[in-house]
Amino acid sequence: MIYDISPPITLDIAVWPGDTPPTRQVLLDMAKGDNLTLSTLHSTVHLGSHVDGPNHYGLGEPGIGEQQLEAYIGPCQVIHVSVERGMRIEPDQMKMPIDAERVLIATGTYPDPNNFNEDFAALSPELVDQLHEEGVILVGIDTPSVDLFESKDLPAHKRFLENEIAILEGIVLKDVPDGIYELIALPLKLIGFDASPVRAILREKGDLKHGGPRRATEEERREEERKRGE
Repeated sequence: MIYDISPPITLDIAVWPGDTPPTRQVLLDMAKGDNLTLSTLHSTVHLGSHVDGPNHYGLGEPGIGEQQLEAYIGPCQVIHVSVERGMRIEPDQMKMPIDAERVLIATGTYPDPNNFNEDFAALSPELVDQLHEEGVILVGIDTPSVDLFESKDLPAHKRFLENEIAILEGIVLKDVPDGIYELIALPLKLIGFDASPVRAILREKGDLKHGGPRRATEEERREEERKRGE
């Protein structure tokens, strides 16, 4: 089974206040007698479900198009947490062990992608550090940001940068049960850009075992080294 965890991109979708909402300019239209339909999209790159580039929150850091793709595809864990609106999630609110290298956190505090509410929940810097210690390489959240709306110093973003963890924001997790899945959320190769929209999906992975992020075996590492040497 596939879970589509991306909100629909329509002209009604909400973007961060002051950012560029999506618009579509139709250049050619078959309904008007043209030989094909051709349109132009004008929008923020922080649109719907999207992944941030490090240069979004770190001066001189690489853009999303320069990022390696490994973080954005592979086993992930969906975790629903109980948190009040406008609050940061602390480590003790994660009530289950981390069993994958990618973690998607469902807060339920941003319920309607077409209506921007400023009191969504976010992540504490301490939680980001703990997830890093657990071997996590990507964190996703069902809100517009990993930091609170009014935050200017962006403490969570700074911990993501320091720990080299990828950020996935704006996903929809309300209908996805807790558990282990395969995440596919590949960014476009937008060189120098600070984010990329993604069509984020989850595939059920019933054959994945609990017990911590999977590491390559010694045999697999040797085989990979052998291939590199060829």
